[in-house]
Amino acid sequence: MAISQKYGRTYHYPFSPGTTSDDRIQHDYWDWLVNIPQLIHTEKLDGENNCLSRHGVFARSHVAPTTSPWTESIRRYWQSIKNDLGDLEIFLENLYAVHSIEYKNLDHHFYVFGVREHDRWLSWEETCFYAAMLDLPVVPVVSTVTPPAARNEFERDTLSLVTGPGAFDPHDAFSGEPAIMEGIVSRNAAGYPVSEFSHNVFKYVRKGHVKTDQHWTRHWRRARLNYEGGNYVADYR
Repeated sequence: MAISQKYGRTYHYPFSPGTTSDDRIQHDYWDWLVNIPQLIHTEKLDGENNCLSRHGVFARSHVAPTTSPWTESIRRYWQSIKNDLGDLEIFLENLYAVHSIEYKNLDHHFYVFGVREHDRWLSWEETCFYAAMLDLPVVPVVSTVTPPAARNEFERDTLSLVTGPGAFDPHDAFSGEPAIMEGIVSRNAAGYPVSEFSHNVFKYVRKGHVKTDQHWTRHWRRARLNYEGGNYVADYR
C-alpha cells in the first residue's frame, strides 16, 4: 500500500505533438478550461518528479521513500525540514541528474511546482508562499493568462509561447546542441480538489523531445550549477 497518493498523470492538450503511446490526451480540455478564470503557464522541466512529505522523499512511486543517489542531497535537506511539513506535500522537479536536456544556466537543482494538503491542491499563490518559506525556488512562470473566448485564439497564443529557449538555457544532452524548452504545464491559478486534477492541469510537450529510459540511471551525471559551492540545497553538507 502506498504511503500517500502519487502525483496524477497530466493529460496532454490535443495540440501537443510530443505524445507517446502511453500518454493521455484531454480532448475536451476546452470545456474545462473556459471555466478557469486565470491560468498559469509554467515551463516543463526535464527532471524527476519528487515529493517531500513528513514521511520522506518520494519519486513517482509513493510506496516507499526513494533512495536514489541523485536524491541524496534533497534527502539531506528534507531532514532539516521534515518536522515542519505537517500535512503538506511539496512536489518539485529534481534536475540534479541530467536526463535528455542539459541546462546550462541553473542556480538550483530543485524547483517546486505544486503543494498538496490532504485532498486539495493549493493555489499557485500558496505554492509560491510555501516554497519561499522552505527557501526553494518555483518552476519558471512562462505566462499568466485569462483564457480568451475562442479556442483557436488560445491554442495560437499557447503555441507562440513554446518556441523559446526557456529560462535555463537548455541543450540536447546527447548532441550538445542548443534546444528550445521541453514544453509548458498549464494549471488553474486557484486551488482545486485532488479528484479534479485532470480538469485543472494540462501540458504541451514539443515534438522530438527525447524520452530517456532507465539507461540514464546507469551513467548519470550531476547537472552543474552557476555557483558551485554556494548556499543551495545541492551543496548542503
